[in-house]
Order: sequence, then C-alpha cells, then structure tokens
Amino acid sequence: MLSILKANYKNEYKILVEFSDHKKGEVDLKNFIINSKIKPFKELENIEKFKQFQVDYTLKWNDDLDLAPEYLYFKAFGNDSSLQSKFHEWGYV
Repeated sequence: MLSILKANYKNEYKILVEFSDHKKGEVDLKNFIINSKIKPFKELENIEKFKQFQVDYTLKWNDDLDLAPEYLYFKAFGNDSSLQSKFHEWGYV
C-alpha cells in the first residue's frame, strides 16, 4: 500500500514528498487549491495554513482535510510514461 514517508514544504503550493516506494518528487498543489470546488480546501489558499500539513500515511491538514497518497503520487510523477498503467488503474488518466 502506498503511503508518504516524509514531506517538506518547498515554496508557494509545492511540497517535496518521499513515498513508501522511496521515490521522491515534487507535488505542486497550486491549481488544485486555487481551483478547488471542495470548500474546505479553499482555506489552504492561505499559504500559512497550507504550510501546516502533517504526514500521517498521507498529507493532512486537520482531521477532516487530507489527500490520498495515490493522488499525490500522480501529481508528482504524472508525466512518467512507465507509471501510466498504475495511474489508469487508480482512475487518474
């Protein structure tokens, strides 16, 4: 099962993430946050609130606000052609 081992804030809405398969990548959540139709995520437009994530299997901002590790993996490695079948299986392509 995919999970997040480590995550560090980089800048703007970018986070450097290390996954349980030990792949490391940059996740840019700017478009997701700014264009989100999911109201609770809109509060993360405030960068100071965005920076307050925790690693608990995935990234979470509070008990009600988190993102699936698979989504973050897709955001980090979406252009990797060798992973397209996995992304298709997860429903991201």
